[in-house]
Amino acid sequence: MIRCGIGYDVHRLVDGRKLILGGVELAHERGLEGHSDADVLSHAIADALLGAIGAGDIGQHFPNTDESIRGIASIDILRRVASILAEKKTRLINLDATLIAEAPKIAPHISAMRKRIANAIGVSESSVSIKATTNEGLGTIGRGEGIAAMAVATVELE
Repeated sequence: MIRCGIGYDVHRLVDGRKLILGGVELAHERGLEGHSDADVLSHAIADALLGAIGAGDIGQHFPNTDESIRGIASIDILRRVASILAEKKTRLINLDATLIAEAPKIAPHISAMRKRIANAIGVSESSVSIKATTNEGLGTIGRGEGIAAMAVATVELE
């Protein structure tokens, strides 16, 4: 059986934090605010994967009230989600994700992000697509107040 899931996440940019996207640290004057490293790309992907298998969302599995995971690397969250998929005898067929940010430039980092994400999930890089766009100066993302990501995952239940 083939199933699909969709994920979305957005976090505010703040001073004093590193900017981590897709498990890769990007040079930027601000980072994303959150309980974890606030990697919106990894969070959107985790939600898409969990949704595809009907296993709820990232907040159910990794609640921001759990102090034992404060500061967790979101790439580690993806590794844990991949374990959940394996337990359900599910394999990823395709992952397509888009980052939405005015800055910094994402394109130079996409290859590294694809590698980190594919490795975390245990799939070939050819199964992972990452794109980036701006919000054309519109809204909170367009004003540079935050970064968002969306993802669609297609999985096969064995």
